[in-house]
Amino acid sequence: MTQIFTDDGVALACTVLTAGPMTVTQVKGEKEGYTAVQVGFGKRAVKNLSKAVAGHLKGKSFATIKEFRMSDTSAHELGSEITVDAFAPGDIVRVSGVTKGKGFQGTVKRHGFHGGRRTHGQKHSEREPGSIGGSGGRAGGRVAKGIRMSGRMGGDRVTVENLKVLSVDAKAGTLIVSGAVPGARGALLEIVPMRAKHTTN
Repeated sequence: MTQIFTDDGVALACTVLTAGPMTVTQVKGEKEGYTAVQVGFGKRAVKNLSKAVAGHLKGKSFATIKEFRMSDTSAHELGSEITVDAFAPGDIVRVSGVTKGKGFQGTVKRHGFHGGRRTHGQKHSEREPGSIGGSGGRAGGRVAKGIRMSGRMGGDRVTVENLKVLSVDAKAGTLIVSGAVPGARGALLEIVPMRAKHTTN
């Protein structure tokens, strides 16, 4: 993340993303029973591909292969590239990714519990979750399904909508979007246009 300044001096929090180029590896249609475009992104040694994937890519190799369903695939053909030029400043996009994994966490960090009181006889219970059920409770002496407890935190697929494209650098293959996006540095993201706000001549 970084920040940029508008012409009138307003600072905007934003994120710099590397976008593309992606190569179209397959265009699906009547044969598959639905219309979609399959694309490859990133680099991987051919020796690390399975024989099935290597045969499908016909000598090429990509770190990631992703498929996008669309009603009209006429604008794409096998071997063509999709670059950052597909976006323009002012576009509104939806960004999806996997959040940072934080490991096994307690209820205070995971769910925002307050913990126990720090005084009046309490000892070593500042971050304990408290009662989780019991005899005659709301669940009749058992732990109800869905009780918020300690456990694995992070590593979830999260989608952030209505992010605005602030800048596009076709030469560097990067774009700058407003706000924050899910995932750690270097994480793989899915950027999908929602609508366009820019005007074209």
